Amino acid sequence: MRFKMFKNTVLLFVLVLISCGNFSKRDDQSNTNDTTEESKDIIPEEIAVGANQTELYIPLLKGKNVGIVANQSSVIFKSDNDTYTHSVDSLLAMHVAVKKVFAPEHGFRGTADAGEVIKDGVDTKTGIPIISLYGDNKKPKPEQLKGIDLMVFDLQDVGARFYTYISTLHYVMEACAEANIPVIIFDRPNPNGHYVDGPILEPEHKSFVGMHPIPVVHGMTIGEYAKMINGEQWLNKGVQCELTVIPIKNYTHKTAYSLPIKPSPNLPNDTSINLYPSLCFFEGTNVSVGRGTHKQFQVFGSPYLYKDYYTFKFVPQPNEGAKTPPHQGKMCFGKDLSNSEALSTLDLSFLIEAYNHTVDKKIFFNAFFTKLAGTTTLQQQIEEGLSEKEIKATWAKGLKEFKNMRQPYLIYN
Repeated sequence: MRFKMFKNTVLLFVLVLISCGNFSKRDDQSNTNDTTEESKDIIPEEIAVGANQTELYIPLLKGKNVGIVANQSSVIFKSDNDTYTHSVDSLLAMHVAVKKVFAPEHGFRGTADAGEVIKDGVDTKTGIPIISLYGDNKKPKPEQLKGIDLMVFDLQDVGARFYTYISTLHYVMEACAEANIPVIIFDRPNPNGHYVDGPILEPEHKSFVGMHPIPVVHGMTIGEYAKMINGEQWLNKGVQCELTVIPIKNYTHKTAYSLPIKPSPNLPNDTSINLYPSLCFFEGTNVSVGRGTHKQFQVFGSPYLYKDYYTFKFVPQPNEGAKTPPHQGKMCFGKDLSNSEALSTLDLSFLIEAYNHTVDKKIFFNAFFTKLAGTTTLQQQIEEGLSEKEIKATWAKGLKEFKNMRQPYLIYN
C-alpha cells in the first residue's frame, strides 16, 4: 500500500554530511513546559530522504563489504516521488557490495505479526542472506558481523518509544561499536516529530518496547535519536559508535509528512500512525486496537466495555499482521476514530474513558501496561480517578528536562 506524499517542508536545509562522535550535554534555553510544539508549517518544497542523497554516501560505501538494516520502508524514491526502488536493489545496481541484510520486527518484507519470531533466510530476489534482529537475536552477534566493513541503517520510524525500531537501532549501534564497524544512517522524517509528550521511562521498567529514559513521543528523527544514544552514552559500558547521518533535505520537525509505504502491517495509513502513540496503551489492557480489522490503530473496543455506552462495534478476524488477534471472533464495543482530527499531543481521554466504562476494572490492565507506560504511576493515576490534565501536569518537569537533554542532538529545526 502506498500513500500520497505531501509536498511540504520548511527552510531549505543546507545539505551536509553530518558525522557524529561524542556530544557534550547542554541546557536548553526554553522556558516552556508545553508538550506540544508549534503547529506544522506547509511550504512548497519536496522532501528528499537520506537514502536519496546518494552523492553523499556512495563514495563511503564503494570498496566496502556492507551490511544493511532494512525492511519494506527502506526505499529510494524516483523523481516523481510516486515510484521507488528498494535500497538494497539500488545499492546493488550502484555496485555496492551488500553482503547481509539485518531485518527488524515484522521482517525484511514487513508482513510478520507484532512479536512474531522471524527466521533467518535468504532474499529470493538478490540471494543475500537475511538475519533477523528480533526474538532471541535482538543484537547482532560477532559472527554475524564477520566480514562486514560498514553497516547501513535505513528504517522508517514513527516517533514513539514503544515502536521497536529504535531499540533495534540501539543494539545495532552497540554491536557495531564493539566490533569497530562504522554505522551510516539514512535519515527519514518522523511523522510524529511535531510534538513531545508522555511520561519518562524509569530505568527499572526498561524492555525492548522502551530502552531509554525518554517520553512516549520523543519528537526526533531516527538519525537524531542515534546521535542521542551516542552522546548520552546509553550503549553498553558507554561505548561509542562511529556514526554518520545522511540528513533529510527540506525538512523540519514542523513539516507534515505522509508515509508513502506503511512502516509495519498494523499501521496502514496516516491516521493510524498519528493515533498510534495514544492508542498503543490499550495493548496493555483487555481492549483491542483493531488488530484483525482493516482499521488497525484507528478503532478500539472490547467485549468488556459497556455496549449501551459504546455503540460502535467490530469483530476481529485473522488478517495480515494479526494471525490471532485479541478477541478473535468476538463482538467488541468501542469507538471508531478513523475520521478524527490529527493529534498534536498524547491523548489519554480514550484510555481513561474506557477504564471508566468497563464491566470489571480489576481485569482492565495487564502487566504489559507498565512496560508501555515506562512507569507504574500512570496506571495508579488512572485507577485513582485523576483527570487527563492532572496526569499531564506530573509529566511537565520530566518533559522539560528531556527537551534540554535532546537539544544538542537535533539536526532539524
